[in-house]
Amino acid sequence: MTKLFLILHVLAAVVAIGPVTVAASMFPKALRGAHSDEGDGEALTTLRTLHRICRVYAVVGIAVPVFGFATAGSLGVLGSAWLIASILLTAAAAGLLALLILPAQEAALAAAPASGRDSASPGRLAMLTGVFNLLWATVTVLMIIRPGSTTGA
Repeated sequence: MTKLFLILHVLAAVVAIGPVTVAASMFPKALRGAHSDEGDGEALTTLRTLHRICRVYAVVGIAVPVFGFATAGSLGVLGSAWLIASILLTAAAAGLLALLILPAQEAALAAAPASGRDSASPGRLAMLTGVFNLLWATVTVLMIIRPGSTTGA
């Protein structure tokens, strides 16, 4: 059962987190492009699509910690420092996405160039997304290296 949980955990991470990191990273550049094109419907469609990808896959991403806890429980490593650090970093990444990145994307869409209102700063959004991606990269490294692990990997 451990192998099944691990497979599902890794697949969920690849399928759910990958699209969010890519789409969120593309959003600031597309936002800059939308501002330079002023009223270009294609740019706004791109922004909406990227935001929808982030929003939908963020919900799908809930499967990652669910299968992660199942895997950790079956391995008996729930108290390991590397796992606790990974859980905290995952929570930070999820909070960053839910509380800052997605709302900033929504604000940028609400203040589309056609509306005449100023939108969220593409630079700030790029920085938040970079931190989000760095958190996930750190979690990935911890999951692979597992400092102090006695499993031999």
